[in-house]
Amino acid sequence: MAARVSALDDAVPQAAQPTAAAVISVQNLIHRYESRTALNGVSFDVRPSELFGLLGPNGSGKTTLFRILSTLMVPSAGRASIMGCDAAQQPARVRRQIGVVFQAQSVDLKLTAYENLWHQGHLYGLRGASLKKRIQEILSRVGLLDRAKELVETFSGGMQRRIELGKGLLHHPGVLLLDEPTTGLDPGARRDLWQYLAMLRDEEHVSVLVTTHLMEEAERCDRLAIMNEGNLVALGTPTELKSEIGGDVVTLDATHDAAVLAERIKARFHVDTTVLENQIRIERQGAHRFVTEVVEAFPGEIEAVSVSKPALEDVFIRRTGHKFWSEKDNNEEESVSAAHLKTPRR
Repeated sequence: MAARVSALDDAVPQAAQPTAAAVISVQNLIHRYESRTALNGVSFDVRPSELFGLLGPNGSGKTTLFRILSTLMVPSAGRASIMGCDAAQQPARVRRQIGVVFQAQSVDLKLTAYENLWHQGHLYGLRGASLKKRIQEILSRVGLLDRAKELVETFSGGMQRRIELGKGLLHHPGVLLLDEPTTGLDPGARRDLWQYLAMLRDEEHVSVLVTTHLMEEAERCDRLAIMNEGNLVALGTPTELKSEIGGDVVTLDATHDAAVLAERIKARFHVDTTVLENQIRIERQGAHRFVTEVVEAFPGEIEAVSVSKPALEDVFIRRTGHKFWSEKDNNEEESVSAAHLKTPRR
C-alpha cells in the first residue's frame, strides 16, 4: 500500500507547470506559521469555466490557500495569480477580478435583500441606474427578485446564502471563490447551491473555486485538488482519481488484533493490506469471491465485512495512509490563520 505522500513531486507531478490558459495559477506555494508549515509547495491550475474543488480535512491547508487567493494573506514563498495578476503584488487588481464568498456570514440581517446588494455595489464604485439594473439582474438570477424588499433576517439559510452569492457576483467577476459555502445548510439548500454553481459555469462562464470537506460535494466538481497536512496529494477529475483504485474496496473488522490478522491475510493471499484503527482495508478484483475465501480461511477472526466501489475517501487513504477524518479534529489551521489576519500585510 502506498506510503504517506510528503512531496508534491511524488503525488502530482503534472501540476508543476502552469498552462497558458489558466485562470488561477498556483506555483510552489509555501506558507508557514512560526514552526508549522501550512502549505508545502502546492501547485495547480484552474482552467476557464471550470468548477474546481479544494478537498481536505481540517488542518489540510485549504483555508490558508483560500485566504492567499482572496488577497487576505501573503504567502511565505511561491506565487498565486488570478487572471494574470499576482495576488501578493497586485491585490487591488485581483480583487476587481474575483468574487468571494466566505464561510462566515457577511449579509446584514437588518437590511433587505436589495439594500445588501446596494451597499455592496457602492464598495465596487457602482452607482445610479447601472447599479439598480445590476441588482435586478442578480436578484432575478438567484431567484429572489420577488423578495427584494424583505429583510434578510426573514430568509432561510439557503436564501441568505444566495444573497451572499449575489454580493460576490455583483461586479461581474470572472472568478468566484467560495470557502465551505454549504456550511449550515440543509440537504435541499446544498443541492440548490451546487446546481446554481454549475449554471454559473455553464451559462455565465465563471470559473469557480470552492473549498469543501464533504466527499459528495467534491464529486460535483470538474476537477479536484485533494490536500492533506499542507501537501497536494492528488489532482484530477473525480473519475480519474477513483480509477487508480485496483478493483473493489474490502473492509474487514477484526475480532482481535487487526495488525496481526492483516499480516496473515497478506501472507496467505498475497495482497496488500492497510490497517486503519481495528479495520483491515484491501483493494481487490473479484472482491465478493475473495471475501468468501478470507472468511473461511480465518473463522471467528472477522466480525464484519463490507465491499464497496472506489470512492474519493479511498483515494485519500491510498495517498496518505490514513482516513480522511481522524479522532483528533484538528482546528489549528483556522485558529492560527485568524490570528495571522490581525497582523498587517507586508
